[in-house]
Order: sequence, then structure tokens, then C-alpha cells
Amino acid sequence: MQAQIKPKSSNEIQLGLQKLNTLGSVLYFAAHPDDENTKLIAWLAQEKKYRTGYLSLTRGDGGQNLIGTEQGIELGLIRTQELLAARSIDNGEQFFSSAYDFGFSKTHEETFSFWDKETALREAVWLIRKFQPDVIITRFPPDKRGGHGHHQASAILAHEAFIAAADPSMFPDQLQEVKPWQAKRLLWNTANFGGANNTAEDQLKINIGAYNPLLGQSYGEIAANSRSQHKSQGFGAASSRGNSTEYFAYVDGVPAKEELMDEVITSWKRINNTEPIQQLINKLNTNFNPLQPEKSIPDLLALKKLIQKIDDNYWRAQKTKEVNELIISCAGLWVEATAEHRQYPVNTTFEVNIEALVRTPNVNVELVQVNNDKVNYNLYCNIPWKGKENSTWPQITQPYWLNLPHSLGKFEVTQHDLGNPTNSDKPSIRLVLKVNGEELAINTDIQYKTVDPVQGELYQDIIIAPTITASIANDNIIIINDKPQKVNITFTRNDLHKQIFQINIAKINGWQISPSVIDLDFGKENTITKEIEIKPVSRAAKEGTLHLSWNNEILHNTKTIKYDHIPSITWFPIAKARIQNLQLINPVKKVAYIAGAGDLVAESLNQIGIETTLINEQQITQQILQAYDAVVVGIRYFNISDKSDQTMQALLAYAENGGTVLIQYNVNTRLNSNKIGPYPFTISRARVTEEDAKVSFDSNDQALQFPNKITATDFEGWIQERGLYFAEDIDAHYRTPILINDKNEEPSKGSLLIVDHGKGKFVYTSLSFFRQLPAGVPGAYRLFVNLLAKEK
Repeated sequence: MQAQIKPKSSNEIQLGLQKLNTLGSVLYFAAHPDDENTKLIAWLAQEKKYRTGYLSLTRGDGGQNLIGTEQGIELGLIRTQELLAARSIDNGEQFFSSAYDFGFSKTHEETFSFWDKETALREAVWLIRKFQPDVIITRFPPDKRGGHGHHQASAILAHEAFIAAADPSMFPDQLQEVKPWQAKRLLWNTANFGGANNTAEDQLKINIGAYNPLLGQSYGEIAANSRSQHKSQGFGAASSRGNSTEYFAYVDGVPAKEELMDEVITSWKRINNTEPIQQLINKLNTNFNPLQPEKSIPDLLALKKLIQKIDDNYWRAQKTKEVNELIISCAGLWVEATAEHRQYPVNTTFEVNIEALVRTPNVNVELVQVNNDKVNYNLYCNIPWKGKENSTWPQITQPYWLNLPHSLGKFEVTQHDLGNPTNSDKPSIRLVLKVNGEELAINTDIQYKTVDPVQGELYQDIIIAPTITASIANDNIIIINDKPQKVNITFTRNDLHKQIFQINIAKINGWQISPSVIDLDFGKENTITKEIEIKPVSRAAKEGTLHLSWNNEILHNTKTIKYDHIPSITWFPIAKARIQNLQLINPVKKVAYIAGAGDLVAESLNQIGIETTLINEQQITQQILQAYDAVVVGIRYFNISDKSDQTMQALLAYAENGGTVLIQYNVNTRLNSNKIGPYPFTISRARVTEEDAKVSFDSNDQALQFPNKITATDFEGWIQERGLYFAEDIDAHYRTPILINDKNEEPSKGSLLIVDHGKGKFVYTSLSFFRQLPAGVPGAYRLFVNLLAKEK
């Protein structure tokens, strides 16, 4: 299914005709968005014309975001679309398992404890049996040379799945839909990774630096464009031209001597009695006229009939799909289905405008049917057919992996959805055509079309929304020192035919919420904001979760992500908010915040009563800064700002005059300042990934005494990690009151550096406050306030 049915150019048709000759497939296997070798994928898919897939076990949910503030699920949604954008350039196919990227992991043992190794193996076996790769290639080895635990785990899974997929006793329930599959070989695509060169001259070597005249690019140029789609990771890449050697180490199966596909038949000879198919494909390639592609249609239709007779189900399906796409392109067929509005409520009938057009002459195309309605209309060259169709969609358009609650290690998905990058079931229109008398069925997504004055014509997927949605002002509601807090909830009716709703708020033990029932009468409005009050019954009240319901169903929120490089993303998480009772002494009133690569710390500080103002680099003057109790610098600021050296000088002057400066973590590459702090230290790659790792601290240090006495309890409930990119080679002037380490590692003192500077204070911290504060972790708030406060 696709957004629009539209023809490919003649050079793309010619590449497609050439690909009909090739019956080979390769699966690239790794852990994250960005792990894939885009140059190799482009070469495999477009030079060798193998069916080429990339299996990213995760969607990259646990990484950092260099273009915005999205983290977790939202970051995974962005990176899913970035991967699809990359595949649209290098022509690979994209697949995912249900594994959730829970964050950096140092060992494969820890990774498998989150992912559930048996489930991960089952899914990898299913995807191999379904894709049927002749060769499987891993990006990483299964040991420490692969970097962190996710990388190691991906290589371990690839090897075990390579063996298990061929064994009918492994996951036999899958054999109702797929068959056991033995790939010919498993290889490791070695590289110079993390400073370690794992290539060797005795490994299999392949030159993939070819130039494709039909594309007008080398595969290094295509790969750079593909990799540059990973914008949330800052992976813009330079093009390469000329010879380029890839190295492959043998892992399992039949060793390869000269080519990846040694001893694999990749022509039609791999299937019996296909000589007529090969002859017809040769004729198509010889006779193709790029100025008159329609002349190839009769032979393509004849080829399709021959392919339908072969015994191999897999290649019958693959080659039929390729032939259908070529017929559409040779006919110059263009089809779109658009709705009048972007959003409709669930189970509501809406009208769809359908337009179909044939743009090459001398092709007999008849539109036979639209959905269940007979049409029987002949399409003439360059004369569009326009029609209308009513459509209804029975469920909200939620990304399928978010339909059910997920654990820290995996999404809950069905086998039907497993592997799909996005929803396979979307609001769509089915058309049945006859091309030169032969039936061809196509599906096209229903979209919303607009014209933007800057970007021009835009197509977006339509949204099917719940009847009513609710947005709670904060995802994490912080109650300070038992004081009641008023919270706004905004309700939106998406079905304009419904006016009156009664909303119920679920009871939470230890908390009083009033009112507990909210009556809504929208009248002519589509949104209503109501205020509720939340207060703990006692200081002992533990955290709770605020839930809303209507008509005995939990309400959902509406969230949207918009960036120019990916399609707009809308989904409907459950409308809920975590409630925390925080005991906090807070003398800090006003803070200036200098944004870095993107985080939600400023918004979090506002929530606890600290007036936090975002300032730009032009505002970093002593006159402006002196109005603030403290200045906080966002994550990775020194990595992204070319003015950070000047900023550092201004911040140190501010501290000398009595202010507090707090700088959050930076990575140890591409630093734009030679100095981060009044005294030297360096930034390492060390981190503590176990969020429950034991923390030792100097309880007598002022930063852990005032204004809030920090105890071990304050380090409970942290999420994803303790900290990252710790400082090392730390000058003796700094106090380092916290020691922290993962299991079986030496403690590091590099997560928190504090020093008096003039009349003020300087703090550098690699603790992951950018995760903890938006998540509402009480102890992280108490410690952060202490770091901002002036010391006695």
C-alpha cells in the first residue's frame, strides 16, 4: 500500500527491468537506527539488485535527540521515520522487532534481561523465515569489540537465529505461516569501529565504489544522502566517490571466497522450468524504449502470467509485485485518494475524492471497481477520472506498537504486525483496473492534501481520532510540601455531533481530587478547559497516576511531532499524569536557561516554582545575567554552539560576581570550547547505565546538605541511567562528592564537579537530570535545587 500511486521515471523502470533477472536476498542485522551501512545497502539493492532489508531490533527510543526535546517513545517515532526516509534513498526495506531501546547497556546479559532473549530470538527467527535471506550480515561482533550491549546482543541473536530458523523444532507454531529457512552464510561486516580496526586482508573484500549512470551517482553519494536522514542524531555525512572496499568476516554457514553470494544461484535457474521467464525478461530489457515505456506492457503482462505458474511461493510473490509496479509505471498511471479534512472521529463516515489518470498513449486501461462499487470506465490518456467514495475507519490511527502498554524492554505487538516499520492497516481505497484486459488491483492510502506557500504541495496521512481527547497540563504533577495544586485539563471533542460528556476521574489512594466528575457541554466550542485541585491526604501519600474516563473508556491525549524532514506524526497516548508529593526547600527564585541540543529541564524547573527564562547567546551579558540567582546550560551546548567559548568566559565572570553556574553533560567529541569551567578537566565516554546503581556520597558536602539534606532515598526511582560522559582528569580544586559505578566496575567521581569561583559557584554535572526532572523523580529535583542554591 502506498500514499500515492504514481509512475517511476524511465531510468527507474530500466533498473526495475534489470532487477527482474535477480533472485537473491540479503538481510542486514543490527540494533538501532544509524547502525546500518547505508553504502552497502545501496550497493546491494541498486547495483546487485538483491532484495535487501535492514532489521533494526529497536527504534532508537533510548538515545539523545539533537533536533528537539523529544525522548523515549517520541524519539523512537522520529527515528522510525528517519529510517524510512533513508531506505527511500538507498532502496533497502526496513524492519523492526518489538525490542524497546531502554538506553545504553554495557553488556549483552543486561540487554537480554530487558528484551527477554527468548522472545527476541523468536522474533528474529520469524523475520528470517519470512524474509528468506540468502545471506545475513551483522554490523557488530558478539563481544566487547561491538561496543555496548545492544550491539553485542544483535550479533548473538543473528547467529542463534541463523541456526534456529532452519530447525523445524524451533518455534514450530510459526510453520503454519512460514517454512524453515537456511541462509547460505552469516557474515560480519567488519569496520574501523570505536577506534578499533577489525578489518583484515584475509577477510572477504568487496569493492562497492561503483558509479551507476542510470542514477547519476556513486553508491557513496547515495549513502551520504541516506545516512544524512538521521538528523535527530546529527549524522549528516559527506559523499564519497571512487573505489571503496568493504570487509566481511566469516561467522557461520558456507564460507564465501570471492562474492557475498558464492554458491547461491541468483538467476531464474534457482527455480525449475523458468527458461521462458528468463527469455521474456531478456526481451523486455533489450527492447525497452525509455521514450515509449508503454510498449513494454504487453510483455510485462505475459511475464506476470508465467510467474503465476512457478512453484516457489516466495519468489512468485516478490516478482509479481515487481512486475505490477513496472506495469503501473509503464502505463504512466497516477492515482490519489484525498479527504477534505486531516482528521475524522473514529467510526464516522467521510467522503473521499479519488482521481485516476493514465499518461502514456496506446494503453487500454479500464477502471473496473472502486472498493465494492462497480465503475467500468475507460481511462484515456491525460484525461483524469474523478469520483467520490464514502469511507469509515473503525479504530484510531495509532502506531501499532503503541496500542498496548509496553515494558522497559519490549513493545507488545502481534505476529501480524511484527517487522512492519509502520501500520500495514491504514484508511485506504482499493481500485481494480484492467490493463490491456488483464486485471490489476491496487490500494492507495487516503491522504489530506494541502498547498504550503513555502513547501508547496503536501500530502499527509489522515488521522482517525477518538471521540473526545484530553490534555493534562503536565505529564508529571509535582505537589510541593503537601500544598494543594490546581491543574488544568483541556478537553477536545473530535466528533462535532456530540455535545455533552460526563468525565470521571479515577480515585487514587492517599489523594483527594476535586471535582471527581466533570460535566462538559461544548455548545459551539470544540475545546473546554477545566480546573481540578489535587492534594495529598497526608504527607505519607505516595505517588499516584491521574486517569480520566468517558463512557467507561479511558481517555486519550493527542500528540503531534512536526519536522520538515519527516512526515507529521500524530498519535494518541492515554491521557494520564504522574502525581508526586515532593518535600522541598527551595530558595532559588529566578534562573536563566541557555538551551543546548534540546531538553525539558527549563519546563521542569518552572513546575516547582522556579521562574526559568530561556535566554539566547546575545543575552549572555553581565547586565542581564545579574538578575538571576543561577544560570543553567542545557545538554550538549558546548557541542553545538560555535559561540560557546565566549559564553564560557561570560559565565565565569558571572560566577565571580556571586552567581551560580550549572553546566549539564557534553560529549567528548566536537567540543567548541577549550575550556569548560574555571579549572581543567576532560570528558570521557564513561557512564553509569544501571539506574539503580549504588551511589556513595559525602553527606557532609554543602551541596548534599543545603537546603535539602540528600539521603540514599533521593537516588531511588531514577530512570534509564545515572549519568553519562563523566568527567575525568579532574583538577584538585573541584569537589567531587559523589562516587558511582555499574556492577563490576570501579567507582567514578566524574558525575558531579563543584567549585567556589570568586563570590559564586560553578557546577559541572554528568548526572542525567535531563531525563530525571521531566520524569518527575523527587530526589533529582531536591539535588538539582541544592546545586543551584548559594552555599552557606
